[in-house]
Amino acid sequence: MDKKDLLKSRIGMKLVRVGKMTRAIATQNFKKENYPITPEQFTVLTAILDHDGLYQRQIGAITLKDRPNITRIVNILEKMELVTRTSDVNKRKVLKINITEKGKAAHSQALPTVLDLWQESVKGVSDEELQSCLDVLNKIKLNLEEKLNIQI
Repeated sequence: MDKKDLLKSRIGMKLVRVGKMTRAIATQNFKKENYPITPEQFTVLTAILDHDGLYQRQIGAITLKDRPNITRIVNILEKMELVTRTSDVNKRKVLKINITEKGKAAHSQALPTVLDLWQESVKGVSDEELQSCLDVLNKIKLNLEEKLNIQI
C-alpha cells in the first residue's frame, strides 16, 4: 500500500472515530453505573495515580488536554475531594496535584467498567494483531511527539 492509498484509507479519521466512540460508550456506561466521575475525570485521576504530585501542566501533557480544561477538571476533582493541591517546596507559586484516598476509591470503582470496555473493543482481535497494532501506533506516536512541543 503506497502513501496515497494510506491517506485514502483515512487511518487518522478512523483513529479519531474509534476514540470518540470509546469516549461516548464510556460516558454512557459511567452514567448507567452512577459513578461520581466522568471518563474525562477518570483519565486525569489515572495520570495522577500513575505519577502522584504532578503539576497541572504535566497532567495536561500526559492527557493532551489544554490548560483551561485541566484547570476546570482539577477544580471539580478538588471540590469533590478527590485531589488536593499542595505548594511545591521549591516553587511556592506552583501547585502539585495529589490524589486522595477518596480519589483512589472513585478510580477503583470505575476501573472495572473501563477494563470491560477495553475487552469488548478488542474482541476478535488476536494478541499478535493487538501487539502489532500497538507497535505501529507507538511508532506513529513517537514520530508525532518529535513535532509536538510538550514537556512532561
